[in-house]
Amino acid sequence: MDLRLNMDEYLPLREVVFKTLRNAIVHGEFEPGERLMEVTLAKRLGVSRTPVREAMRMLELEGLVVMIPRRGAEVARITAKDLSDALEIRMALEDLAAGLACKRIDDEGKERLKQSYADFKKAVSSKIIPEIVDADVAFHNTIMDMTNNPRLISMSQSLREQVYRYRVEYVKDFSYHDKLIAEHEALMNAIIARDEEKAKEITRIHIYDQEQIVITNVVKAQK
Repeated sequence: MDLRLNMDEYLPLREVVFKTLRNAIVHGEFEPGERLMEVTLAKRLGVSRTPVREAMRMLELEGLVVMIPRRGAEVARITAKDLSDALEIRMALEDLAAGLACKRIDDEGKERLKQSYADFKKAVSSKIIPEIVDADVAFHNTIMDMTNNPRLISMSQSLREQVYRYRVEYVKDFSYHDKLIAEHEALMNAIIARDEEKAKEITRIHIYDQEQIVITNVVKAQK
């Protein structure tokens, strides 16, 4: 794994290290339960241990890292309870977004939604997990943008990092990719047709199915 700092002259070094490590964790570059050694990470990132230590505290607050006595930091394990909690909130937000998008979508929005679906389908065909996950996020963000509700969009973005890890776990299972494409296409068509009830139904099924599949995979991995 090649960790590289994306330097930003306006951010303190601890923030740059934090964002770099968080990105690696949510993209699945560090496995759940994997130890994060300060000395090793500092050397790979070309920084001292201090910003790494500070970044670890920030990651712990976000629930992405846990501190184990006499062992140090490790990537937080994905649990069925954490997944269920996060997706309950996501389902409520996306159910609302689907309904509002049906009411407020315009011709430009329809073209944007079609393009984001095409981008997602192309990403799935690439078989590259980070690309698929990012395209999935972009598709749902397009729907969220169509609500024209800044508060709803902000709430959705605050949940994004927590849900991202579960998206990664879901798309790792290639046997569900055809189902993913079909659900995205059906949701797109329902919103374009302004069929609010259909769009909400598809959204609920889409997120529920993800939850069940990831929970099954998480439980298997922990046995």
